[in-house]
Formats: sequence, structure tokens, C-alpha cells
Amino acid sequence: MAHHKSALKRIRQNRRRRLYNRSNKKLAKEAIKAVKSSKSYDEAVEKLSKAYKILDKISAKRVLHKNNAANRKSQLARFVNSLRTTEK
Repeated sequence: MAHHKSALKRIRQNRRRRLYNRSNKKLAKEAIKAVKSSKSYDEAVEKLSKAYKILDKISAKRVLHKNNAANRKSQLARFVNSLRTTEK
């Protein structure tokens, strides 16, 4: 256990930030899973915009790196576009 006042404060901060980061990452994972589980193109497009919004928010708050969020958005867009081509 830490002995310095600053180290104890750092432990408290890290605990709080860890919970915040975990909850935001969980939101992103759920949004991504919702997009990937959609069967139709129209349904996927609706869920894609929600996923984009969540990924943009958490990358702005630096929970995820901006490039990581961009890569995930790109992957989701490719998935949704593949749904459009299979429906034709």
C-alpha cells in the first residue's frame, strides 16, 4: 500500500478513471455488436450512426485513441456496405 498522500490520491483517481473508461468501452462494444448482428442493410445503417456517435465521443474524451476509433468505424462501414451488396 502507498504511503505518500499523492500516491493515495493517484490510486483514487485511477480507480475512478478505470470505471469511467470501462463503462465507455462497454458502450462502444455493445454498439458495434448491434451493428454486426443486424440482418438488413437499413437496420444496420441506423445502428451505424449510433455507433459512430459513441465512438466519436469516447475518442474525443481519449478513452480510445482517435485512430483506433477511425479504424473501428471503417470496419463497420465495410460491413454495412457488404450487407448492401448481398441484398441486391
